[in-house]
Amino acid sequence: MSAELLASRPPESESTLVLTLSNPGARNALHPDMYAAGIQALETAERDTSIRAIVLTGADDFFCAGGNLNRLLENRAKDPSVQAQSIDLLAQWILALRTSSKPVIAAVAGAAAGAGFSLALACDLIVAADDAKFVMSYARVGLTPDGGGSWFLAQALPRALATEILLEAKPVSAERLHALGIVNRLVKTAQLRDAALAWADEIGRGSPNAQARVKALVASAGARSLADHLEVERDDFVASLHHADALEGITAFLEKRPARYR
Repeated sequence: MSAELLASRPPESESTLVLTLSNPGARNALHPDMYAAGIQALETAERDTSIRAIVLTGADDFFCAGGNLNRLLENRAKDPSVQAQSIDLLAQWILALRTSSKPVIAAVAGAAAGAGFSLALACDLIVAADDAKFVMSYARVGLTPDGGGSWFLAQALPRALATEILLEAKPVSAERLHALGIVNRLVKTAQLRDAALAWADEIGRGSPNAQARVKALVASAGARSLADHLEVERDDFVASLHHADALEGITAFLEKRPARYR
Protein backbone atom coordinates (compact mmCIF):
# COMPACT_ATOMS: atom_id res chain seq x y z
CA MET A 1 0.00 0.00 0.00
CA SER A 2 1.21 3.51 -0.78
CA ALA A 3 1.62 6.54 1.44
CA GLU A 4 -1.55 8.60 1.53
CA LEU A 5 -3.47 11.14 3.54
CA LEU A 6 -6.98 9.93 4.35
CA ALA A 7 -9.76 12.49 4.82
CA SER A 8 -12.93 11.53 6.66
CA ARG A 9 -15.92 12.94 8.49
CA PRO A 10 -16.47 10.49 11.38
CA PRO A 11 -20.14 9.86 12.19
CA GLU A 12 -19.59 10.46 15.91
CA SER A 13 -18.31 13.98 15.24
CA GLU A 14 -20.54 16.97 14.68
CA SER A 15 -18.39 19.11 12.45
CA THR A 16 -14.82 17.84 12.40
CA LEU A 17 -12.66 16.81 9.47
CA VAL A 18 -10.13 14.09 10.32
CA LEU A 19 -6.93 13.88 8.28
CA THR A 20 -5.03 10.63 8.83
CA LEU A 21 -1.41 10.04 7.83
CA SER A 22 -1.24 6.50 6.46
CA ASN A 23 1.81 4.62 5.25
CA PRO A 24 1.46 1.00 6.43
CA GLY A 25 4.71 -0.72 7.29
CA ALA A 26 6.64 2.56 7.36
CA ARG A 27 5.23 4.13 10.53
CA ASN A 28 3.33 6.64 8.39
CA ALA A 29 6.48 8.07 6.84
CA LEU A 30 5.83 11.12 4.70
CA HIS A 31 5.67 11.38 0.91
CA PRO A 32 5.03 14.33 -1.44
CA ASP A 33 1.67 12.79 -2.36
CA MET A 34 0.62 13.37 1.25
CA TYR A 35 1.68 17.01 1.05
CA ALA A 36 -0.39 17.62 -2.07
CA ALA A 37 -3.39 15.84 -0.56
CA GLY A 38 -3.05 17.86 2.64
CA ILE A 39 -3.01 21.14 0.75
CA GLN A 40 -6.07 20.12 -1.23
CA ALA A 41 -7.93 18.93 1.88
CA LEU A 42 -7.34 22.22 3.66
CA GLU A 43 -8.41 24.24 0.64
CA THR A 44 -11.63 22.22 0.51
CA ALA A 45 -12.19 22.61 4.26
CA GLU A 46 -11.75 26.35 3.99
CA ARG A 47 -14.72 26.53 1.60
CA ASP A 48 -16.91 24.11 3.56
CA THR A 49 -18.78 25.97 6.30
CA SER A 50 -19.97 22.67 7.81
CA ILE A 51 -16.36 21.93 8.84
CA ARG A 52 -15.61 23.80 12.05
CA ALA A 53 -12.39 22.06 13.17
CA ILE A 54 -9.72 19.69 11.87
CA VAL A 55 -7.89 16.82 13.55
CA LEU A 56 -4.56 15.61 12.12
CA THR A 57 -3.54 12.14 13.30
CA GLY A 58 -1.73 8.98 12.22
CA ALA A 59 -2.98 5.49 11.43
CA ASP A 60 -2.39 2.47 13.68
CA ASP A 61 -1.64 4.40 16.88
CA PHE A 62 1.46 6.05 15.42
CA PHE A 63 1.62 9.67 14.30
CA CYS A 64 4.50 9.94 11.83
CA ALA A 65 8.10 8.78 11.41
CA GLY A 66 8.99 11.81 9.29
CA GLY A 67 10.77 11.52 5.96
CA ASN A 68 11.54 8.22 4.29
CA LEU A 69 15.33 7.80 4.47
CA ASN A 70 15.41 5.35 1.55
CA ARG A 71 13.68 7.93 -0.65
CA LEU A 72 16.13 10.58 0.54
CA LEU A 73 19.06 8.35 -0.42
CA GLU A 74 17.53 7.91 -3.88
CA ASN A 75 17.17 11.68 -4.21
CA ARG A 76 20.91 12.11 -3.63
CA ALA A 77 21.41 10.62 -7.10
CA LYS A 78 19.06 13.17 -8.64
CA ASP A 79 19.34 16.87 -9.29
CA PRO A 80 19.11 18.86 -5.99
CA SER A 81 16.03 20.59 -7.36
CA VAL A 82 14.07 17.35 -6.86
CA GLN A 83 14.50 17.47 -3.09
CA ALA A 84 14.01 21.22 -3.04
CA GLN A 85 10.64 20.87 -4.78
CA SER A 86 9.56 18.23 -2.27
CA ILE A 87 10.48 20.48 0.67
CA ASP A 88 8.69 23.42 -0.96
CA LEU A 89 5.53 21.31 -1.23
CA LEU A 90 5.84 20.33 2.44
CA ALA A 91 6.26 24.01 3.28
CA GLN A 92 3.03 24.82 1.44
CA TRP A 93 1.21 22.24 3.54
CA ILE A 94 2.75 23.60 6.74
CA LEU A 95 1.63 27.12 5.81
CA ALA A 96 -1.85 25.86 4.93
CA LEU A 97 -2.14 24.25 8.37
CA ARG A 98 -0.86 27.38 10.06
CA THR A 99 -3.05 29.82 8.16
CA SER A 100 -6.27 27.80 8.08
CA SER A 101 -9.17 29.74 9.55
CA LYS A 102 -10.32 26.51 11.23
CA PRO A 103 -8.79 25.30 14.52
CA VAL A 104 -6.42 22.39 13.84
CA ILE A 105 -5.63 19.78 16.52
CA ALA A 106 -2.79 17.28 16.23
CA ALA A 107 -3.57 13.93 17.89
CA VAL A 108 -0.20 12.25 18.49
CA ALA A 109 0.30 8.63 19.49
CA GLY A 110 3.48 6.59 19.25
CA ALA A 111 5.93 9.16 17.98
CA ALA A 112 6.22 12.31 15.91
CA ALA A 113 9.67 12.38 14.31
CA GLY A 114 11.39 14.86 12.00
CA ALA A 115 8.89 16.52 9.70
CA GLY A 116 6.18 14.61 11.58
CA PHE A 117 7.12 16.67 14.63
CA SER A 118 7.03 19.79 12.44
CA LEU A 119 3.51 18.88 11.29
CA ALA A 120 2.33 18.54 14.89
CA LEU A 121 3.91 21.90 15.77
CA ALA A 122 2.18 23.53 12.80
CA CYS A 123 -1.21 22.67 14.30
CA ASP A 124 -2.88 25.07 16.72
CA LEU A 125 -3.21 22.54 19.52
CA ILE A 126 -1.66 19.17 20.40
CA VAL A 127 -3.28 16.26 22.23
CA ALA A 128 -0.78 13.47 22.87
CA ALA A 129 -0.77 10.00 24.31
CA ASP A 130 1.04 10.16 27.63
CA ASP A 131 3.68 7.72 26.38
CA ALA A 132 4.23 9.44 23.00
CA LYS A 133 7.66 10.65 21.94
CA PHE A 134 8.70 13.65 19.87
CA VAL A 135 12.07 13.90 18.16
CA MET A 136 13.83 16.20 15.72
CA SER A 137 16.12 13.45 14.46
CA TYR A 138 17.76 15.32 11.58
CA ALA A 139 21.20 15.93 13.12
CA ARG A 140 21.52 12.23 13.97
CA VAL A 141 21.65 11.42 10.25
CA GLY A 142 23.58 14.49 9.13
CA LEU A 143 20.56 16.56 8.07
CA THR A 144 18.93 19.83 9.11
CA PRO A 145 15.27 20.55 9.86
CA ASP A 146 12.52 21.20 7.36
CA GLY A 147 8.81 21.83 7.68
CA GLY A 148 9.44 24.77 10.01
CA GLY A 149 10.62 22.59 12.89
CA SER A 150 13.45 24.89 13.94
CA TRP A 151 11.20 27.98 13.62
CA PHE A 152 8.38 26.49 15.71
CA LEU A 153 10.72 25.33 18.47
CA ALA A 154 12.59 28.64 18.54
CA GLN A 155 9.26 30.47 18.86
CA ALA A 156 7.90 28.21 21.58
CA LEU A 157 10.96 27.61 23.75
CA PRO A 158 13.98 29.45 25.16
CA ARG A 159 16.88 29.37 22.71
CA ALA A 160 18.91 26.93 24.79
CA LEU A 161 16.08 24.40 24.99
CA ALA A 162 15.25 24.62 21.28
CA THR A 163 18.94 24.16 20.46
CA GLU A 164 19.19 21.16 22.80
CA ILE A 165 16.27 19.38 21.13
CA LEU A 166 17.67 20.04 17.64
CA LEU A 167 21.34 19.24 18.36
CA GLU A 168 20.88 16.19 20.58
CA ALA A 169 18.26 14.73 18.23
CA LYS A 170 16.98 12.58 21.08
CA PRO A 171 13.34 11.71 21.79
CA VAL A 172 11.52 14.07 24.12
CA SER A 173 8.58 12.72 26.08
CA ALA A 174 5.08 14.08 25.65
CA GLU A 175 5.09 14.69 29.40
CA ARG A 176 8.11 17.00 29.15
CA LEU A 177 6.62 18.90 26.23
CA HIS A 178 3.38 19.20 28.18
CA ALA A 179 5.33 20.74 31.06
CA LEU A 180 6.99 23.13 28.59
CA GLY A 181 3.62 24.19 27.19
CA ILE A 182 3.96 22.69 23.70
CA VAL A 183 1.56 19.78 24.25
CA ASN A 184 -1.83 20.93 25.50
CA ARG A 185 -3.33 17.70 26.82
CA LEU A 186 -2.13 14.21 27.75
CA VAL A 187 -4.40 11.16 27.50
CA LYS A 188 -4.06 7.40 27.26
CA THR A 189 -3.47 6.05 23.76
CA ALA A 190 -6.80 4.24 23.77
CA GLN A 191 -8.58 7.53 24.52
CA LEU A 192 -6.64 9.70 22.07
CA ARG A 193 -9.00 9.70 19.10
CA ASP A 194 -12.12 10.25 21.20
CA ALA A 195 -10.43 12.99 23.22
CA ALA A 196 -9.24 14.83 20.11
CA LEU A 197 -12.63 14.57 18.41
CA ALA A 198 -14.49 15.70 21.53
CA TRP A 199 -12.20 18.71 21.89
CA ALA A 200 -12.49 19.55 18.20
CA ASP A 201 -16.29 19.38 18.41
CA GLU A 202 -16.30 21.57 21.52
CA ILE A 203 -14.10 24.20 19.91
CA GLY A 204 -16.03 23.88 16.66
CA ARG A 205 -19.17 25.11 18.36
CA GLY A 206 -17.53 28.52 18.79
CA SER A 207 -17.76 31.54 16.51
CA PRO A 208 -15.96 30.84 13.21
CA ASN A 209 -15.36 34.56 12.70
CA ALA A 210 -13.86 35.06 16.16
CA GLN A 211 -11.74 31.93 15.96
CA ALA A 212 -10.24 32.88 12.60
CA ARG A 213 -9.39 36.35 13.92
CA VAL A 214 -7.93 34.98 17.16
CA LYS A 215 -5.68 32.62 15.18
CA ALA A 216 -4.47 35.50 13.02
CA LEU A 217 -3.82 37.72 16.04
CA VAL A 218 -1.75 35.06 17.79
CA ALA A 219 0.16 34.21 14.61
CA SER A 220 1.16 37.81 13.95
CA ALA A 221 1.73 39.02 17.52
CA GLY A 222 5.48 38.45 17.51
CA ALA A 223 5.98 40.44 14.31
CA ARG A 224 4.43 43.67 15.63
CA SER A 225 5.08 46.20 18.33
CA LEU A 226 2.52 46.36 21.13
CA ALA A 227 1.25 49.69 19.81
CA ASP A 228 0.67 48.25 16.33
CA HIS A 229 -0.91 45.11 17.75
CA LEU A 230 -3.32 47.16 19.86
CA GLU A 231 -4.53 48.86 16.68
CA VAL A 232 -5.09 45.52 14.95
CA GLU A 233 -6.96 44.25 18.00
CA ARG A 234 -9.14 47.35 17.90
CA ASP A 235 -9.97 46.86 14.23
CA ASP A 236 -10.72 43.17 14.74
CA PHE A 237 -12.91 43.88 17.75
CA VAL A 238 -14.98 46.46 15.90
CA ALA A 239 -15.32 44.19 12.85
CA SER A 240 -16.31 41.28 15.09
CA LEU A 241 -18.86 43.35 16.99
CA HIS A 242 -20.62 44.15 13.72
CA HIS A 243 -20.45 40.54 12.50
CA ALA A 244 -23.51 38.26 12.76
CA ASP A 245 -21.61 35.95 15.13
CA ALA A 246 -21.45 38.66 17.79
CA LEU A 247 -25.18 39.28 17.60
CA GLU A 248 -25.83 35.58 18.11
CA GLY A 249 -23.17 35.17 20.79
CA ILE A 250 -24.20 38.16 22.89
CA THR A 251 -27.91 37.39 22.54
CA ALA A 252 -27.36 33.76 23.51
CA PHE A 253 -25.35 34.77 26.58
CA LEU A 254 -28.03 37.22 27.74
CA GLU A 255 -30.74 34.63 27.10
CA LYS A 256 -28.72 31.99 28.99
CA ARG A 257 -28.68 29.51 26.10
CA PRO A 258 -25.94 27.96 23.93
CA ALA A 259 -24.97 30.06 20.93
CA ARG A 260 -25.81 28.61 17.52
CA TYR A 261 -23.30 29.91 14.99
CA ARG A 262 -23.92 29.34 11.30
